[in-house]
Amino acid sequence: MDNNTTLLLDLDGLAVEKVERLADGTRRVHLTTADEAARACPTCGVFAVRVKGFVQTRPRDLPYGKRKLELVWRKRRWYCTEPGCPRRTFTEQVSQVPAGARITERLRRAAGRRCVTPVPRSSRRPGTWACPGPR
Repeated sequence: MDNNTTLLLDLDGLAVEKVERLADGTRRVHLTTADEAARACPTCGVFAVRVKGFVQTRPRDLPYGKRKLELVWRKRRWYCTEPGCPRRTFTEQVSQVPAGARITERLRRAAGRRCVTPVPRSSRRPGTWACPGPR
């Protein structure tokens, strides 16, 4: 993969494999892992050499333009063959989409920035978040 495919969405460690437009105008972006460090075991750090299989995740991200953007990341599940490591398998992860994450880190940061303005307790309904509404 060349560097231009990793720059398209600006998600470090991921590359665009293909893009398709759905009937409702949504762009579905198929991603692959572009960072070799993603095959390092998160427990012991040894680089895996045996692929167990593939899994697909759909992390949510910030909108891009006026149309909805849907990410589909096909990532590898690796075997950790380090004898002393308790982890047997793991999936690829990158800094923008850590293991188990359902949203990208930039979406997480953007949501956090929207919640920095405190809402007075007196104006909140019981059981609601203390995050201001859309600006």
